[in-house]
Amino acid sequence: MKILTAPHMERCIGCHSCSLACARLIHKNLSWNTAGIRISSSGGLSTGFEARFCLACDPAPCVAVCPTRAFVQRPGGGVVVRKKRCIRCGACAGACPVDAVYPDFNGEPFVCIHCGRCVSFCPHDCLDMKDIADQKKPPAVGAQ
Repeated sequence: MKILTAPHMERCIGCHSCSLACARLIHKNLSWNTAGIRISSSGGLSTGFEARFCLACDPAPCVAVCPTRAFVQRPGGGVVVRKKRCIRCGACAGACPVDAVYPDFNGEPFVCIHCGRCVSFCPHDCLDMKDIADQKKPPAVGAQ
């Protein structure tokens, strides 16, 4: 299994190409509000940017609090979201330790599914897919 990582964020220029690729290719919508990866300033233009996305927790806290089982644990880490089951209560977003579940204006949750579609859209190769087939622990928060 592979998960998304951001090993070279020092190269990021904040173009949001990855977010827009996720929104368009995965969620069929062109809005930063419907992406599983978000880029934000890490304190100002001179200090760079950071990528915020699901860290592939196992067990995932968002799964534990979902009252309708719309969030299901993905084998090896991360989640699968069954949006038809979602009642838009926001419990998943509140339970995420890294704020990687993004409810849109209607409360519909968006989270990284570790598909890797965003990686090729980054013009500075900030993102990568890491194989964690034999790894039991989620990546450390600092690894993002």
